[in-house]
This record gives sequence, C-alpha cells and structure tokens, in this order.
Amino acid sequence: MAAQGGATTGVVGDAGGGGAPIGGVANTGGSHANGGNTDRGGSHASGGDANTGGTANTGGTVTTGGASSTGGRSAAAGAGSTGGKSSAGGDAGAGGTAGTGGVATGGAVGTGGNVSTGGTGAFHRKYVGNITTAHQADAAGLRFADYWDQITPESAGKWPAVQRSVTQPFDWTTLDAIWDYAHTNNLVFAECCFVWGAASPAGSITADHVRAWMTEFCARYQETAIIEVVNEPPPHTTPSFANEMGGDTNGDWAWITNAFVWAREACPKAILVMNDYGNIEYEDQNAHFIDIVKTIQAAGAPIDAVGAQAHDAADLPIATVKGFMDRLHSETGLPVYITEYDVDLSDDAEQLAVYQDQFPVFFDTDYVPGITLYGWIVGRTWRANAGLVAQDGTFRPAMTWLTQVLERPTTP
Repeated sequence: MAAQGGATTGVVGDAGGGGAPIGGVANTGGSHANGGNTDRGGSHASGGDANTGGTANTGGTVTTGGASSTGGRSAAAGAGSTGGKSSAGGDAGAGGTAGTGGVATGGAVGTGGNVSTGGTGAFHRKYVGNITTAHQADAAGLRFADYWDQITPESAGKWPAVQRSVTQPFDWTTLDAIWDYAHTNNLVFAECCFVWGAASPAGSITADHVRAWMTEFCARYQETAIIEVVNEPPPHTTPSFANEMGGDTNGDWAWITNAFVWAREACPKAILVMNDYGNIEYEDQNAHFIDIVKTIQAAGAPIDAVGAQAHDAADLPIATVKGFMDRLHSETGLPVYITEYDVDLSDDAEQLAVYQDQFPVFFDTDYVPGITLYGWIVGRTWRANAGLVAQDGTFRPAMTWLTQVLERPTTP
C-alpha cells in the first residue's frame, strides 16, 4: 500500500479475517495498510491484498460517458426523482428541508425527520451507520440492518476494487451485493470514494478514465445518496494523475474542482462530499481543509458537504473537536458528515465513557446529517480495539449503550 500520496495498483479489500496488526507506525499524515497505527489519524488501505492481478498496461483508452448496459441498479424502496423518495426510501419533507447547503433541524433517527443538503434532490433521514466487514453487511451472527441505517462499503466501492487496471473492464460483483443489501433493507448508501490519492487502478490514468469511472458508477447505482468525491486531499494524499485532472495541487486546486464538476454531471442527485482526517482535530489541518473548500467553492465546484473521519476525536476533549467542527461548518456554509468515527480502546469502561461523552455531541448537532462508525466487529477493523461487538456476537458496553440510545435491539 502506498505511503503519503503514492498510488496503489491493485484491489483494496475490507479489513477481515483476523485481528488487525498493531504497532506499525506510518509516515506522518500518510496512508497505511493492514491496520497499522498511523500518526495523527492517517487513513488506511483497509487490510486488503494489494497487487493481486492488477498488471498495468499503459495507454488503454476508455470511452467516456458510456451508460451501464444493465440499465442501472434501481432502488428497491422507490424511485429517486428530485424531491421524491431517497435511496433509503424515506419520504422527503417529513421533517422539513433546508435550502442549499443547509440542514433541516430536528430530524433524528427513528422519528421520521429528514435532512436535505445541497439542493440536489437526494434526501435522507439523519442516520447512524457503519461499514462492511470483509465485504459483507451481516457479521458475527448479527443482521447489519437491525443496528445501522446507513452503509458504506469499506473498500468495495474504491476505484481499484472495481477496476484493477484502466485497461481492464469494471467488475461490479462485490459492490452489487452490498448495494442490493442496502436497498433491500432500506439503508442509506454512501460511496467511498471516487478519487483517493492512496488507491487507484494500475496504468496511465487520464481525465477520460476518471470521468468514465464516475459515469459508469452513477449509471449503475443511480440512487446513491452520498458520494465522497475526493478523499484525503493534500497534504495527506495526492493522486498521481492530478495533473491530468487539471493540476494546481498547491494553487487553485483545479483537479479537485473538476472532480466535483464531473461527479455532478455523472450523478446529479447525489450529495457530493470532500472527506478528510484531522480536520476536526487539529488547528493546522482544519484551517488547510477549509482553505481548499473555500477555494474550490469560489471556482464553482458543486460541493454539497464536507466529511470528517474523526479517527482521532476520541483522543481529544470533545469541546476541542466541537470547536473545529463548528468552524468547519460556519466558514464553508456546508453540513459536516462524521464519516469514520471509532474509539480504539481495549478497556470496556473507557470506550463506553468516550462514546457517552462524544457521540451525543455529533448526534445532537443540527448541521451533522449523519454519523458513520468505522467498523463494529472486534478484530475486523483497521484498529485492533475499536470494535463494538465480539466475534461471537457479544456486545461490548458501548454497543449496548448505543442500541439503547438509538432504540435498536439491545441484545444479540
């Protein structure tokens, strides 16, 4: 897996199988593979086997704008016309909607309240979700949809998981299964991610390849509610093909603006997000992230929301985290999604205390439309002690508390 900005040439897989190795320290701010602890909240390559069959041939061309021959994966819970039902099946307007960039307040899980962001026609209720486990939703003998109302494929939605090389066809098999589960069970589906500097297909990637990837995804999964268009922008990761997308990685961020423009063209109803780590934990990263967002907004990027992974939030006072979160919202005018929250503590009481201290702040903040936890099964996430449920299905106290708060089944 790549460190700080290097591209990965192969499939990125979900963390699974055994316990995540600990103690492998990555470069500051860089990506890390296989669960190694990272300095200051660095992201992960999610434990997959890289370089398994992704041989790069350069110069392969991809026809842009091609629609999926399957006609798209339709939502089981209703059509996605603007202002109609969301990919999660919840009717828009039950809790009131906000204008562009705004969030309707008061919509809580289980109340039927809805949240609207970006004015794009994609509506969903405020949610608490999670990620897949080894490309599966259900795990440890438990039914995912009983506990979570949103799902993010940990790695199956990343570009190299779908297309190993730009000279090879797309393989949607794994992602199709997760998509179908989401819609069968009325879950909000969030895509991670379109462009990530730490993971991309093999080959010489051009702007046409990027646009074809977005177009094919959106033609197939037309009712995707949320898309992380750019994940972990500089200085954390930089795509090797940024210049092909417009360049200016330290100036006007044209490649990021173009990524959002192309994503909007491909998937006009989705909420488009830029996602990062450290942006609600550290002053310098908060300020830098805000600067990028404001720059691309001025350039016309159709960005609807920002994402905060919040991996390091558990290590900080919640007042500090909330302060940076408030600034992120107020200075960009955008909703803030919590996209990868986890609490990596082996002591049950300590983990519970952090959840009780921090989770209500995220959940009760009106400009936070949803919270995604990053893994729920012990030993099956990128951090060894972040899981909430033992592999035999036994709940840790934090999971029991969450189920009580969210009115989900309180026993396995």
